[in-house]
Amino acid sequence: MGVEKGSAFLLKIGDGGAPAAYATVAGMRTTQLPVNGEAVNVTHKGSGGWRELLSGAGVRSVSVSAAGIFTGSAAEVRLRNHALAGTVEDYELSFESGEKMRGRFLVTRLDYAGDYNGERNYALSLESSGPVVSL
Repeated sequence: MGVEKGSAFLLKIGDGGAPAAYATVAGMRTTQLPVNGEAVNVTHKGSGGWRELLSGAGVRSVSVSAAGIFTGSAAEVRLRNHALAGTVEDYELSFESGEKMRGRFLVTRLDYAGDYNGERNYALSLESSGPVVSL
């Protein structure tokens, strides 16, 4: 895979339909996607002094953090409503290569800020609920 532009790393929110239609959360300037996996240590006396981990075990999760300029788009309004209600919704992350990741996420943080002589901006954090699939 070649080098990709950060501006092509997009966060999209589902519309609640089945199947979901996704709309880009506008105004984003930065996006970050950590994939986390909890290790299950199964080391025993016969391990020869080396740690052994159990494959496929433990809790896996995906976190998303993003920040950008508030534009008042319909996708931003849906995101805010889910944050206020504490509901889990479908989200999609898309990359310049065409690869996508989809899953259900909970908005765990949504911050708005603005300076007197500047734009209104936001920062958000999402945590996965259930499997996240790569398409």
